[in-house]
Amino acid sequence: MGDTTNLKSKIRERYQGTGQDILDVIPAIPEAGFHSQTSIKRVAVYARVSTDDLRQTSSYELQKNHYTDMIRQRSGWELAEIYADEGISGTSLKHRDAFVRMIADCEEGKIDLIVTKSVSRFARNLLDCISYVRKLKDLKPPVGIFFETENIYTLNSSNELSLSFLATFAQEESHNKSEIMNASIEMRFKRGIFLTPALLGYDRDENGNLTVNEEEARIVRLIFFLYLYGYSCRQIAGILTNTGCKTKKGNTVWSAGSIFGILQNERHCGDILARKTFTPNYLDHKAKKNRKDRNQYIWRDHHESIIPRGDFIAVQRLLANAKYGNRGILPQTEVITEGVFRGFVPVHPKWGGFRPDDYRLASQSVPDKTPDCFSPALENAVLQGFQVVRAQFFNTTERICVTFRTKTVRFSAEAIRRMCCCEYVEFLVHPDHMLFAVRPSTKEDRHAIRWAADKKGKTVSRQIHGCAYLPTLFTLFGWESGYRYRILGICHRNTEESILIFNLREAEVFTASSTREAVCPPEWETGFGSDSLTHAQARETASFSGREWKASIKSQPYAEPDIHVTDTAKIHDGIHSILRELQETAETAQIRKHPETLQ
Repeated sequence: MGDTTNLKSKIRERYQGTGQDILDVIPAIPEAGFHSQTSIKRVAVYARVSTDDLRQTSSYELQKNHYTDMIRQRSGWELAEIYADEGISGTSLKHRDAFVRMIADCEEGKIDLIVTKSVSRFARNLLDCISYVRKLKDLKPPVGIFFETENIYTLNSSNELSLSFLATFAQEESHNKSEIMNASIEMRFKRGIFLTPALLGYDRDENGNLTVNEEEARIVRLIFFLYLYGYSCRQIAGILTNTGCKTKKGNTVWSAGSIFGILQNERHCGDILARKTFTPNYLDHKAKKNRKDRNQYIWRDHHESIIPRGDFIAVQRLLANAKYGNRGILPQTEVITEGVFRGFVPVHPKWGGFRPDDYRLASQSVPDKTPDCFSPALENAVLQGFQVVRAQFFNTTERICVTFRTKTVRFSAEAIRRMCCCEYVEFLVHPDHMLFAVRPSTKEDRHAIRWAADKKGKTVSRQIHGCAYLPTLFTLFGWESGYRYRILGICHRNTEESILIFNLREAEVFTASSTREAVCPPEWETGFGSDSLTHAQARETASFSGREWKASIKSQPYAEPDIHVTDTAKIHDGIHSILRELQETAETAQIRKHPETLQ
């Protein structure tokens, strides 16, 4: 205790210091204020206007003239250059080429001072503003920025706090403007006031309405016909380039990307879809594809169409499936109309163009009546009220089951064995009953899927890749794409046929974080299984007592209402007719340009 007291006493004595009369003070050079500087400086001016509006041109010219006069009147100042960005937002450095070049010139020692109108002209992004101010301040020699409106000079250390506040206000002002703009766009779209940018095949009248341009419409029809006939976007671009066709901007060289954009544009079939993209971040202005993140508005039959709706829908399905390498065909939805699989829809293994609604509409086109072969067993009155315990609660190692992932499907070895080790099968789904079925098939069948392989003389289950159709099935079944689903199945056999049926409502879910532990559906918490009578009447468990199942009956094409695709022969004739017209037009134009060729 005594030692601590002595130490504290010595510290107090030491910090009494000495008298001012003993020390000589060498004064520091005062920090030069902006208006007190007299040294020669190379001064750059930065000006920015945020739109290309003609009215903004006057603002830009006023800024330029004002600062040119200001520098000329200031003794010792020399104009280095005027850096100007026109029609560019200040919330991001993207496309601000003049600003980026000015910073580079500062780093190369070409500029001593930057003068600009205000903080918001320099940057509306707080992070950009402060970081560039500090970056220029740390250069050797340092480069200062003078914001005229706020009277802030960045080389004065006391100004950084004020600058931070002002930069924050400038950023928030941009945020508010962005919100106002988004609200304005939403109100316009709600009232059907859509934007109509320039589009090949159409002109705009004085009211902004789209009217068909017949000369360009021929090119649009040719593009759609060629794609329906099996040509790729790259091949179509080559054909149009070789024939000398012009794009909307007057170019004669076409790209696959431009063809893809034309094929996707719904305006060619008379519709307008508003807000295909949106900008989630007002700071970077990066457009993002609208996947139901924002409201969309569609106006069907808004204007005269160039492409029939059926052809347009067919092209969209071909485009959706092109990434799976299945070009040149347009499968039609099919449905089974008779037998045990009445109302079931076959899954096309190589086609990704079908939507969940396509499966539903095809299935619902067949009246829902239980086939005669289903014979629900009559329950003993003693068993009424009892439940049939779910098989998932027991050992499922040697049971019939199928496991779905977003990209693959795999069946258990027992499922293969029960189907007599056939190599090819067909998948069937019934959307309303949530049933999935498997029946034998042959390699030649267009719906055939190879689910088994021979390994050292033994038939084993193989992993089935289904990137084309599995995402659609997941959506159809209401499943999460990141999870794995396992369903136990039931095999029904007679002397001629074998089939597997799976109740998709009884799926076990394996989350991404678990590999072996299954998560049971919430409804399983209320009981061990289904009511015994309900279980006996379920289609997947009912006994098959009819003489004929008709399980192998072929599916029939389902014609969607109001969807009619142009016949292949007509497409062929249309392609040759349009190409001939384009060739004649090109020859006529050549003769008009060079009449001497007729001599």
